[in-house]
Amino acid sequence: MAVAPRATTIPAPYVVPPSQSFDGDDGRWSTFSINVGTPGQDLRVQVSTQSGETWVIVPDGCYPEDGANCPSLRGAQPFNSASSRGFQSNISSTWSTIGVYSLDLEQKLNYTGNGLYGFDRVALGPASDNSALSLDHQIVAGVAEPDYYMGHIGLGVQPSSFSSLSQPSQSFLIQMWNQTKIPSLSYAYTAGAKYRLKSVFGSLILGGYDDTRFTPNNISFSFSNDAARLLTVGVQSIIAMNSLEGTYALTSTGHWSLIDSTVPHIWLPQDVCDGFQKAFGLTYDPTTDLYLINSTIHDKLLSLNPTITFKLANSILDTGANWTDIVLPYAAFDLQASYPIYPNATNYFPIRRAANESQYVIGRTLLQEAYLIVDHERNNFTLAQAAFPDPLPASHVVAILPSNSTSHPAAASTTTSTTSTSSLGTGAIAGIAAGGVVCLLLILIGVMMWFRRRRKQAKHAELANTQIKPVDEKPPATPSSPSHDENGIKPSELSGTQVMELGTPSNETVLGMGSGSKPNQNQYAGYHGREGLRSPGSPGVHDHLLSPEPQELPTPLNSPGVHEVMGSPIIHELEGEYYVPLSQRGSRAVSEAGERR
Repeated sequence: MAVAPRATTIPAPYVVPPSQSFDGDDGRWSTFSINVGTPGQDLRVQVSTQSGETWVIVPDGCYPEDGANCPSLRGAQPFNSASSRGFQSNISSTWSTIGVYSLDLEQKLNYTGNGLYGFDRVALGPASDNSALSLDHQIVAGVAEPDYYMGHIGLGVQPSSFSSLSQPSQSFLIQMWNQTKIPSLSYAYTAGAKYRLKSVFGSLILGGYDDTRFTPNNISFSFSNDAARLLTVGVQSIIAMNSLEGTYALTSTGHWSLIDSTVPHIWLPQDVCDGFQKAFGLTYDPTTDLYLINSTIHDKLLSLNPTITFKLANSILDTGANWTDIVLPYAAFDLQASYPIYPNATNYFPIRRAANESQYVIGRTLLQEAYLIVDHERNNFTLAQAAFPDPLPASHVVAILPSNSTSHPAAASTTTSTTSTSSLGTGAIAGIAAGGVVCLLLILIGVMMWFRRRRKQAKHAELANTQIKPVDEKPPATPSSPSHDENGIKPSELSGTQVMELGTPSNETVLGMGSGSKPNQNQYAGYHGREGLRSPGSPGVHDHLLSPEPQELPTPLNSPGVHEVMGSPIIHELEGEYYVPLSQRGSRAVSEAGERR
């Protein structure tokens, strides 16, 4: 009998729509459109490669002295045909409050604040787009603190926890993958560049990448063993060309640095900042910890048009091994800081003095000129030079599918979201026939075992009046090794790859504040209980990301996954007030240690 072709549905990569706006108080950054709640409230947000949550700006983030346009500047979009003051949880029918917690995402960089946490619906796109990819019951943090001027989409994989007595909540990206809404646990991101062509918007793709937006290379970076710094690169050197000092080496030794798009700046050792200060005529402002540029030097640098090259590798030693160069024009560093950092827009250079190695961070300044592809299936990531051909070609999205694939779908490389189909060949038909024989044998074995069990039951009945137990009778199974998880899904193993396991997603419950009282809706705080991910020693090579040929989707997408959560999440408590009025906080607060943000 002939076997008809069978269609295989594979989720396409999802392209998160840019807002077509450039926002921020520390530069002009391409933002993305999301809507949160029911009905959906539209917001423009940035991208965080560290956070696993969705953060949104709330009405308490703008005081009267901040100006009438403050909510719009911070990403609030019109709602119900009227201007919005920010995300309002009280008008969302799907909002469920968790409580008030500290925002510790960038605590190492002295960013502080609190936010109101809850569960709600999150959709990647405007509320008017019914096809926007969405998830219900997601962790959302309402943020007022100006340190986090814009909200963000979280691309991290760390779980969040608000109580030692509850299961941690999986990150937004992992839940997308577990619910088979994207083809793999991966993403690609470039920040866009206001100064390129006629403004080039950022690009964010879940489960794929756009091969028109970068220049391919053969360099792959392995994940760090430090779960809090997975996207760590070795900065072997930084060299300036056409600077005020001509060609100038800004580093003398290498250092490790974390790629983190949450922040705009590049945090560097003190001596490297001193080199930048000399090569570019910068002036250090101790009040804001920023490097400023006066108008005379600014005009001269525009005329010289310097370039700055970051040499990045899997090592901090220049051993001649593979590396990648990311070249940035001066325009990538030609930023302005505005209110509330400064009363008026002020030219500054986005480097910061790091107090220690934990603060070595490369923010989204670099990602204006770099294309980042992160693949949790293979535990590695790629950084390539962003491409800006004139004119920009139509996007060409390529799916990234899991590493244990055995074939390549026909419709792997697409310009729009598609469903791949494949026909069964001769080998597949033979396989099905062989499978039928195996099934028949299994049925026969099952019948034999049934008869054997009946015989044992009869034996047991004969011995019922004696206190003798048949020696071949097995004790009942214990509940310590369930055959199904809480969602009724039978766990299965991923074979053929060196991968890690993710903690099984749980159905979170609304948590109280300990005292049993309902949190104040006007107090906002945030907390991420972050747990590390175990990285294997073998990083693999990211060759598949530099070729339009993807991998095949595996069957157990809703299995525990490819990472294993280690230990228990850290529990954070509420710290102080949720928001300090502008008149009391100044431009930037000073920490107890005397270090300025």
